[in-house]
Amino acid sequence: MNRSIPRKVALFAVAGLIVSMWAFPVLWALLTSFKSERDVLAYPPTLVFAPTLANYREVLFGSSTILPNLWSSMVVSFSATLLTMLFAIPAAYALARLRYPAKKASGFYVLATQMLPPVGLIIPYYLVLQRIGGLDTYSGLVVIYLTFSLPFAIWLMVSYFEDVPYEMEEAALLDRAGRLRALWYVILPQVRGGIAVTTVFVFLNAWNEFMFAVVLGGNKVRPVTVAMFNFISVEQTQWARLAAGAMVAMAPVIIVGLLAQRHIVKGLTVGAVKGGGRR
Repeated sequence: MNRSIPRKVALFAVAGLIVSMWAFPVLWALLTSFKSERDVLAYPPTLVFAPTLANYREVLFGSSTILPNLWSSMVVSFSATLLTMLFAIPAAYALARLRYPAKKASGFYVLATQMLPPVGLIIPYYLVLQRIGGLDTYSGLVVIYLTFSLPFAIWLMVSYFEDVPYEMEEAALLDRAGRLRALWYVILPQVRGGIAVTTVFVFLNAWNEFMFAVVLGGNKVRPVTVAMFNFISVEQTQWARLAAGAMVAMAPVIIVGLLAQRHIVKGLTVGAVKGGGRR
């Protein structure tokens, strides 16, 4: 009993240190977003200042508004996430449950695509989209996002499908349910947590993506990650407006995380409580 107390104290101390390392930049950016430019550049930094909402008014309704960029990010991220899950669920189910020729080769291909450096693909993607008129379009950017989000989603969801006991599906097949009905009514309810986790991760990857967006986008399709550079110039960096824009850009991600929190926790722990479903 006495030995467990120092161990718990050490565990909480380490956990608190890790959380503080993550939270400090976010809290600092939040404070900066309510400062004036003079307070931001003050040295030493001031913790007591007169808060202002001028930065938020500027990034939302002023000449430097990022609302069109938020719309671009939402369209691209939601479209890429929806299409990714639409294709990833049946593909992951097939890899996990079906037996077909070249199954190992297809599984290795899905894993190998995750090893390709994105910077090596940006020029071929640019040339292809330029040839077909897909630059600076929603459809072009969504298709490119699918190329890296779909393999990731398939690779992540295969383990969740493998954890579902085969006996449940076999019982449905014996009742003449068919593969699609067994997948819809038996398998998918068991992997709801995994689907939620995968959906959130795919959405986060699409929302935070920068390199493809800055090269393949333009004036019509300009996600919010690219729009952040509107506040950075050679003459000066508008730190207060940049922080306010970052806080606004984080809001949809935080809302998605809060709404899916219960399913995310369930999905992350399902592999620890399920086991004997694999063959």
